[in-house]
Amino acid sequence: MRVPNSELLTLVDVTKRFGTTQALSPTSLSIERGSFVSIVGPSGCGKSTLFNILSGLLLPDGGEVAVGGKSVVGSTGHAGYMLQKDLLVPWRTVLGNITLGAALTGRVTEEDRRQATSFATRYGLGDFLRHYPGSLSGGMRQRVALMRTLALNTELLLLDEPFGALDAQTRFEMQQWLLSVWRDSQRTVLFITHDVDEAVFLSDRVLVMSPRPGRIVDDVEVAITRPRTLATLTETDFTTIKARILRQLHRDAESLS
Repeated sequence: MRVPNSELLTLVDVTKRFGTTQALSPTSLSIERGSFVSIVGPSGCGKSTLFNILSGLLLPDGGEVAVGGKSVVGSTGHAGYMLQKDLLVPWRTVLGNITLGAALTGRVTEEDRRQATSFATRYGLGDFLRHYPGSLSGGMRQRVALMRTLALNTELLLLDEPFGALDAQTRFEMQQWLLSVWRDSQRTVLFITHDVDEAVFLSDRVLVMSPRPGRIVDDVEVAITRPRTLATLTETDFTTIKARILRQLHRDAESLS
């Protein structure tokens, strides 16, 4: 388990309302630099709303968001944001999709292309740089989408259910692949998922959100040795942590009934 060296992301009493609907209750958290933190919670609890605020795409009604000690409320460019849908541009090659962020700024440099080629080669897509998205499998498309996010060179990555549409075998392969990318890149990852097994397998911490209006009701440390393998899923420490999270989710569901 890596030892983070400082806080990268800090939220203090962040709230959001849409009309008469309170989406987020006052929410506070801190994420340490270099850590992998997952968020789980029922549908509609405000997870994606929280990510939109963190990325600067949505203004909170109140509270503060800081990255590296600097306020980022309403600003963009400080976080790479990857959604469940890969959103690859069909008329751009793998290389063109990875360098899309640079293209949108007006110019793709040789260094951008070199970095994209390095990512693709290192993570198993070096032979597909000239291929178009339509010829790629679902797992390969998600790899390209993550490489495009990495190419933005932000320290903070926001990953919103990136593997939700994949079959079980491909999903596990992608989880292991993501952990290798995270280990190599030394980025800080905040990861949304509905899959408790996935959250525990990937993370240093798992944050559990309540039903709407969302708030963090549990912060679970995952003190399981890395690297993690298929056998990890049946270890006692893993199942104990999973049970704690499921109890909290079930308790919240019962409170609504």
